[in-house]
Amino acid sequence: MEFAYITDPGKIRDHNEDSVIVVKNASGEYLMAVADGMGGHKGGEVASSLAISHLGKRFTEINTVGTKEEAIKFIKDVVSECNLLINKHTEEHPEAVGMGTTLVLALITPSYLLFGNLGDSSGFVLKNGKLEKITSDHTLVNLLVKSGELTPEEAKDHPNRNVLMKALGSLTTVEMDIFDVEVDVDGILLCSDGLTNMLEFDQIARVLNENLTPEEKVKKLVVKSNNRGGTDNISIAYLIKAGV
Repeated sequence: MEFAYITDPGKIRDHNEDSVIVVKNASGEYLMAVADGMGGHKGGEVASSLAISHLGKRFTEINTVGTKEEAIKFIKDVVSECNLLINKHTEEHPEAVGMGTTLVLALITPSYLLFGNLGDSSGFVLKNGKLEKITSDHTLVNLLVKSGELTPEEAKDHPNRNVLMKALGSLTTVEMDIFDVEVDVDGILLCSDGLTNMLEFDQIARVLNENLTPEEKVKKLVVKSNNRGGTDNISIAYLIKAGV
């Protein structure tokens, strides 16, 4: 496996509320995660950092996540722990009320590939040169698109496009969506909406298909996003499967 990850404040924001990680455990399994924080008084960066740090710690503490069913339980348990940590921080720091974070993750093992999502950060697979979005955004506009009240084109510029229906820290309990994906893919991409709001999927795929290292690819995607305006923090994790 080859991987790279990057986080950048963008061109407009004066600080970065995103956090990102790629870690490997003792069995050679990989966990990738991107969190896009929100909330005043640096609350967003605290929330995303709490989630990503706890995920990384718990994953590297175990030798293996086990079977697919055990891995799904592991993900759900750890995400609930992250939610509790964020809520506890808010209780102890009243100035942080309203803080929270999105979370998208991928768990890569030799026999299965799982994605998990809360909020509007995205998870993709790259296969045969094509980029396919796996996760589904927990946003008001996506809900309206699914119900037929908005078209995908109308959703792109909708004034409420950033309104989240789910996020860590927003509720006492949260249920992460889990996606069971075929392992036969060439690459795995996770990102915050700072990337997908600036670049179309085909533009992202074009960079990922270039003859560059993973590190060069994620850096190039950040440069392209910033050249388009860089209106938000940009975080990307990219992993190439072995043998690709």
